Amino acid sequence: MNPACHIDHTLLKPDATHDQIRTLCEQAAEYQFAAVCIPPVYVALAAEQLYGSGVEIATVVGFPLGYCDPRTKVFETRVALERGATEIDMVIPLGAARENDFSRVGDEVAAVVEAAPNVPVKVILETALFAPQIVKCLAETVLEAGAAMLKTSTGFGPGGATLEMVRLLAQVADGHAGVKAAGGIRDWPTCSQYLRAGATRIGTSNALQIMAQWQSGTHR
Repeated sequence: MNPACHIDHTLLKPDATHDQIRTLCEQAAEYQFAAVCIPPVYVALAAEQLYGSGVEIATVVGFPLGYCDPRTKVFETRVALERGATEIDMVIPLGAARENDFSRVGDEVAAVVEAAPNVPVKVILETALFAPQIVKCLAETVLEAGAAMLKTSTGFGPGGATLEMVRLLAQVADGHAGVKAAGGIRDWPTCSQYLRAGATRIGTSNALQIMAQWQSGTHR
């Protein structure tokens, strides 16, 4: 199976440029990646360039720290959709999660989901910050709030995806939502491990390397 349909071709560096985003979109259309995942400021550019390609346009909300006002996350979401985003990757309020304030976490996710009708909301849990039992509670909370996908990491936190956390999220999702593994996935053997562990999406800035290795047959 071609892994491209599971990959979010990602460029979220703070100094990303228009030309880099154009190149990213060209590559995504060529390989037929599931989505590009890009900064909000470039959504309109990507929407224009990828029109009719079948590639989704994902952007980030409350990224990467998650501690902006919930109303700001809702506003960011609405603006992103107006500009052409077709998927939203949002960061939960990590401080609330640290305090086990699951109600606040759920309320924020529900508000973003409400602001994005018919658009998948991928909820970033930053799993490296929390013990497995807390991650399980967070995952259950955001699923109840309407999350379409559970995502491990921003790639800016203390750690990225792990097989343990992906398996845990897949168990909680139980086929009712997707699981996105992100952070530190740089080659096809690693990507393959996460897909086998239950990930339905892979977020990576190394998509071309992964595809080259897969196409070579060396790591199949």
